[in-house]
Amino acid sequence: MGGTTGRKPGGSGGQRGQAGRSGRGGRQERRPSRGNTGDDRAPVRPVVAGKRAVLEATRAGRAREILIAESAQETPGLREVLAAAAEADVRVRHVPAESLDELAEAHRGVVATVDMPKELSERELAAFPFAEDALVVVLDGVTDPQNLGAAARAADAAGAALLVTRTKRAAGITPAAVRASAGALMSLPHARVANIAKSLERLQEAGFLVVGLDGDAAEEIYGTACPDGRIAVVIGAEGTGMARLTRETCDLLVALPMRGQVASLNAAAALAAVLYGYVLPGRPTPIGEPMATSGDPD
Repeated sequence: MGGTTGRKPGGSGGQRGQAGRSGRGGRQERRPSRGNTGDDRAPVRPVVAGKRAVLEATRAGRAREILIAESAQETPGLREVLAAAAEADVRVRHVPAESLDELAEAHRGVVATVDMPKELSERELAAFPFAEDALVVVLDGVTDPQNLGAAARAADAAGAALLVTRTKRAAGITPAAVRASAGALMSLPHARVANIAKSLERLQEAGFLVVGLDGDAAEEIYGTACPDGRIAVVIGAEGTGMARLTRETCDLLVALPMRGQVASLNAAAALAAVLYGYVLPGRPTPIGEPMATSGDPD
């Protein structure tokens, strides 16, 4: 499903896509950096920032060290982080706030160094252990880290088994993306691929029906039932929507109804609308799974 636009009444959307044409002290360790520093030292672990992202990374077993600003106030959120760190036996250090400023923006006084989940390749898609009714979310060229994070959060909340993104001309897994995902990018399996169309073909070979969100689609999501079985939902880039080959590979195209003056939604909002308004209504809710809740990702 591409882009962020929906189909306006009486015509097509202005864009192709529906989503967007406690331990202190201890031994000193090398300080993590935001990216490549240009030297030949061994790379350091990436970081995630914000209480919610750090909490989820810790619960997912990804956090290796938690850094807390010495000036941070002990809020319920911070106590939750400390409790999770104690339970997971993750080292906690209190450092000057300036040290955190060097690692991440908008950290809210908490940063964690992490081991990122292994990213799958296109070829590994065929061997992935998909359930019979698996849901896969595919982002075709979403470039904004915040949008990527929010889309991953929506995918995880809807029970997606896998997130697929592009390796080029697309957002990467940055601290901003992880924070916007409320930690979902720490646990949701993720494949980064060079060719989205080829990856969709591999999913089709694995029994997936590929549904693309397109503002020019003849069917709106409320005018057709989502097919049963394995479903891959494709969202394109804002403004341009899905690439031509991606669109041509889809088995089915659907549109979001756009009744107001705004002609589009961003990728994450469009994805959430499609998942909850089209994909999930016809699928049984697994017994015992908690309902997803919204809130401040910090």
